[in-house]
Amino acid sequence: MDVAAQSKELLDIIAGGGVAIVPLDVAYAIVGNTESAIRRIFSAKARSYEKPCGMFSNWDLFSEIQIVGARERDIVRTIIFDYDLPTSTVAPFRADHPIFRDVAPFVLERSTKAKTLDMLLNAGAFHNEMTKQSYERMTPIVRSSANTSLSGTKYRLEDIDAPVVDAGDLVIDGGLSKYHNADGRASSIIDMRTFKTVRVDVCYERLCDVFKKDFDLDLLEIGMAYAGGGTRGEVI
Repeated sequence: MDVAAQSKELLDIIAGGGVAIVPLDVAYAIVGNTESAIRRIFSAKARSYEKPCGMFSNWDLFSEIQIVGARERDIVRTIIFDYDLPTSTVAPFRADHPIFRDVAPFVLERSTKAKTLDMLLNAGAFHNEMTKQSYERMTPIVRSSANTSLSGTKYRLEDIDAPVVDAGDLVIDGGLSKYHNADGRASSIIDMRTFKTVRVDVCYERLCDVFKKDFDLDLLEIGMAYAGGGTRGEVI
């Protein structure tokens, strides 16, 4: 599989207003970045507009877009580079960054909540290559889980609900997601303002170990950002 060439094809489709379904280590995702594409995604998923999507990210985008302190940057650097773990970070963001220059207000509204943005980092070969090209082209990738709302995370293309697959202009079969699990978990989400857990998902126990061992922060003691953890939405 030529990840670089397929990522370019995916970015071309997204930049042209299309929708794609891509395999990530944490689960399959459905992505786009125009108003028409995001409307198609929400419709196919039967998803409430009150539940925001997130954005593909890497170290460069995280560093330039999310507004966090030096300690928070050290934590994210350690997670993705030293331990090679996936994670999603929630933080205030710079809406004036060049990558958002041509983003429709509707798309930004559906991708943020309370002036924060959810950014997914280090979620596998496709994610990392697509995000690299996204940064080079200043073409954002808005993401949601490739499943109808509340139907559960999908780790195989054949398990994705038909309306969601049918919404994709390009669909990539990457086989079984690396972090597939019986509990239906996707990416764990941490609020970088408070270190509260927004959602407990894959690699959470390992993330807890990193926070504790390297930064003397006990995620379990700090607790959940929202009742039940993960009520922010089905973002991955």
